[in-house]
Amino acid sequence: MPFQSIAPTTPGRRNMIRVSFDGLTKEEPKKSLLLPLKKTGGRNARGVVTSRHRGGGAKRQLRIIDFKRDKPGVPGTVATIEYDPNRSARVALIHYADGDKRYILAPDGLKVNDVIQSGAGADIKPGNAMTLGEMPAGAMIHNIEFEPGKGAQVVRSAGTAAQLLSKEGKYCLVRLPSGEMRRFLAECQATIGQVGNVEHSGEKLGKAGRSRLLGRRPMVRGSAMSPRDHPHGGGEGRSPRGMPPKTPWGKPALGPKTRVGKPSDRLIVKRRK
Repeated sequence: MPFQSIAPTTPGRRNMIRVSFDGLTKEEPKKSLLLPLKKTGGRNARGVVTSRHRGGGAKRQLRIIDFKRDKPGVPGTVATIEYDPNRSARVALIHYADGDKRYILAPDGLKVNDVIQSGAGADIKPGNAMTLGEMPAGAMIHNIEFEPGKGAQVVRSAGTAAQLLSKEGKYCLVRLPSGEMRRFLAECQATIGQVGNVEHSGEKLGKAGRSRLLGRRPMVRGSAMSPRDHPHGGGEGRSPRGMPPKTPWGKPALGPKTRVGKPSDRLIVKRRK
């Protein structure tokens, strides 16, 4: 999908760059695969803000995406390629031979009327899903499961792809888009190819209003706050931090490690840094 040229009718549109929608099917989304999406404003069940800078935004409906691809041996035909407001990637509506209809993430190169399949025996082509143990080494993949049968959790955003490097017993070594090299169980499922909408990273919103439509609220610098709101705040005029960078809650912001280890960290062969 090439970029769409925008006429500079206003200062905001002058700096706006967006991906063209030419490759999408001009149809309404499948109603049976939609769910209402309630906004949280970044607040938890107690009403406490746990994720800052969230709120507002255009009204959306959630598309039910098939991250498990649990229809082995049943071929499906791509009916539409659609826009999804909840993610950077495009989605494809699949009509399966048994009458079932599901959305999947649309890989790069997938077109309407293409036939896809999952499970053992599927061809090595974009859109087909199978376990890592059934894929050839060197394959570019996305939509990878952490645990067999749980559904894909990593490599799902637009333009991303991981690479299957090798197979070592019951594990497979995969290089993720971040550069991290991690072992996955060979029974974990993934999809062949690169996630579509590759040009997404080149988009420019152009104005603050488009950021608000996405549900993102303004981010204020700590140095512009008062001392009670941020450790960097206060002082007469513009003043230096006078301390190592801190979060609003006084934790180290750059350098010192604050992340708590997980049991799955033992599967990391090489860190992304």
